[in-house]
Formats: sequence, C-alpha cells, structure tokens
Amino acid sequence: EGWLAEHMLILKVTSPEGDVKYLTGAFPSACGKTNLAMLIPTLEGWRVETIGDDIAWMKFGSDGRLYAVNPEAGFFGVAPGTGYETNPNAMAAAERNTIFTNCAKTDGGDVWWEGMSDPPAHAIDWKGNTWNPDSDTPAAHPNARFTVPADQTPSIAEEWEDPKGVPIDAFLFGGRRSTVVPLVREAFDWEHGTFLGATMASEKTAAAAGTVGQLRFDPMAMLPFCGYHMGDYFGHWLKVGAKEGAQLPRIFFVNWFRKNPQTGTFLWPGFGENSRVLAWVFRRCQGKAEAEETPVGVIPTADGIDLSGLEIPAEDFEAVRNVDLAALRQELPQVREHLEKFGDGLPAELWQQFEALESRLGATAA
Repeated sequence: EGWLAEHMLILKVTSPEGDVKYLTGAFPSACGKTNLAMLIPTLEGWRVETIGDDIAWMKFGSDGRLYAVNPEAGFFGVAPGTGYETNPNAMAAAERNTIFTNCAKTDGGDVWWEGMSDPPAHAIDWKGNTWNPDSDTPAAHPNARFTVPADQTPSIAEEWEDPKGVPIDAFLFGGRRSTVVPLVREAFDWEHGTFLGATMASEKTAAAAGTVGQLRFDPMAMLPFCGYHMGDYFGHWLKVGAKEGAQLPRIFFVNWFRKNPQTGTFLWPGFGENSRVLAWVFRRCQGKAEAEETPVGVIPTADGIDLSGLEIPAEDFEAVRNVDLAALRQELPQVREHLEKFGDGLPAELWQQFEALESRLGATAA
C-alpha cells in the first residue's frame, strides 16, 4: 500500500461549535499555498491552524481513513508578495532564526523585498547593486525565499509533529485562473477528483507572443517533483480510491484569482476571506452546506457561502461562483493535448472522465 506523498499543505480547521476537520491543499508555486497554510480567518468564530505548508505523507489508518504527516521541520516560502497585510503569521515567524535568499539588503543590515512594506530609500539589491525605489529592476529576485522553523509560526497546531498524523477530511486543488474556473467546486467522486487534479492548470503570465489563453498544466502540483511517469502517479491515486473499506476525503477545486474582464481587478478579495470558502468545504464534509450541480462539479448555491461583513457586489460574487461553460468548451483541445502527452501510461479512467466532461458540456471530440 505504501505512502501517498503529496506536494500539499495540511490545515486544522475548527468551527464555531468546536468541531474539527483536517484539510490538505496542493497548489503550484505563486498560487497562495503558504498564505492559505497560515491563514487568519476573517469569518467570525472560525479558527485555522497550520500543520504543514508544503508536503503531506499519507497512508491509511486502521479505521480506513487517510492520515497525513508533515515530514518537514520548517516552512519555505516565496518572499516577494509576503507582507504583514497578506500573511502576518509568516512575517511573525520570520522575525528570527530565518534564512533568506536573493532578497535586498537595507542600510540597517535587514532584508527587504517587494510587498513586504514601504520600500527603503536605499538598498543593495539581490545582485549586489545599489537600488532605490526609482530603479528599473526589482530589489529582490521574484523567487526570493525565506525558510523558518515551523514552531516559530503563531498559527502552528499542537498536532504538527504527531507521528500518527491527522485524519484528512478534504483535499483542495487549485491553480491561478483569471477566467473560466469558479471560486470553489466539489468533485462528483474520487475518480472525478483525480481527473481535476490531473488537469489542474494556471494561465501563462509571460508577455510573450502566442501565450494569451494558453494554459500551463501542473497536475496535482507534482510535475516538477514526480520522479517517475505521471500516468503511474495518477494510477496510484485511482488505486487509493478503490481500496476496500476506505473512508476517502472529499475533493475540491478552488480558484482565488478570477478577474473582472473589463477592469482586470480580482473579483474575490482572497487572503483571510478565503476562510469563507474553507467554511463551506467544512460544512460540505458535515453534510450541511447547500450546493448545486454543474457539468464541472458541485458549486455553492447563491447564498451558500457566508458573506456576512464582506462588501462584495452581488454581480461579482455571482461571476466568481459560476463556471464559464462556453469558455471551458474552448479549452477542451488544450486539455486533450495535455492528456495525450502521457501516452499509453495515462489510466483509461481519466480518458473516460475527459469524454464524460465533453458530453456534459455538449462538446464534440477534437
């Protein structure tokens, strides 16, 4: 049977009633994984604690549930974009005993990066050159990093070093999609969830000719890390799902990055407000949250997510809640091309899932 190793965070979520659920989440780089791992909820009464931010080792317990262990001693995050407004827990953790790479150095001997705070009047950039706010190049490398002992994180859960691990209630997948993909959807079943993970993608952001509308696939956020054929990896997921007596986690797909096509602004505020999505996932695991079925999965009803205290226009929430089916039909050839790259190693079940999606969308095979 062995371990199911994942490029995943592990969260402990506690409801206002004191009930606890454990969630994992796999996200490619620059898709908010560390921010989610250290999230401070804005939704009153909810609590989120960190067990891990990058790796989950999983195997079945005697009760048939999947248990996840964080094998790492610390957290490793992208520095640019991390600040006291976006991830105060990470900033508090990194105040001491922390290694930084490719950041700028201030005149006071401290580090600085874009998004951390107001820029210093003068610094030495990551290349060793003099830098000021009028410079044409960034002070820190876009992939500058910090690594910090996990137990320095204010949100760390008491179970984070438990060798038994924690029983997982839900998997989250997600990429960076400004169009098409809704805020959150639940897979129909384990096989469909495996398909969602196998076809997860982000939109290319490089300003290069011919990349508009092109997708960068990173199946299960594992493409850079899997040391064997990804088709075999998908097959392992399907084998896990077929285990007799297994009490499998639910699988969800999230997207914090939908944008208004006219203004280019984000429709969903993200960061701490993502606790509202976690609360819906939590209630779905309890069998309490209302939902409606779409061709791509199960989404919240119009009033299914608690928006109390959040100023978001109704039309923006409706846009981010729903999937753009017409645009998804146009993406199907890219999804097919992605799956074809795995050749004969792709499990037949995933081709069947793709064909079922085509059928539900009323699309013809490419």
